[in-house]
Amino acid sequence: MAVDFEGVKFDRHATVETGHGRVEERYATVIANPAGLPAAWPDAAAIIQVNREREVNGVRTTATHYYLSSHVGTAKEFAGLVRGHWGIENGLHWVLDVVFREDDGRTRSGHAGANLAMLRKAASALLKRAPGKESPVTKRLQVGWDDDDLRLVPAGFSGDLCA
Repeated sequence: MAVDFEGVKFDRHATVETGHGRVEERYATVIANPAGLPAAWPDAAAIIQVNREREVNGVRTTATHYYLSSHVGTAKEFAGLVRGHWGIENGLHWVLDVVFREDDGRTRSGHAGANLAMLRKAASALLKRAPGKESPVTKRLQVGWDDDDLRLVPAGFSGDLCA
């Protein structure tokens, strides 16, 4: 394997995690200042490859993803950034799908789908900030059933939904 990267600055990082009945292996490789990239990518300073292998109930799946970065970092740093990004992304999509059943939506005309997505994200942020320890699903149901609960939702609104 060392011959494959001869004369190239690179870094590798691997992790193995077990839990919840699954085994997940992640391997990150970073090639710094790669030669031969298109001139249209003048700020590309690193190429990152992330391999994921996951086994659940004896079924093994693999995936490989590639990233370009203007930052030259370590493989461990990029592995953490990629994992963190997907954690946020998956968490948001899980809320939108479970709480608002977004995947069941069939709105297809004009900008309606994008507009509804924006409203769902705003509603999700408001529900998250609303008082109470209930799950977002329970909060959504409660505000739909009781106007007094609905009035509590804007109480957590500071004017900035992105904070």
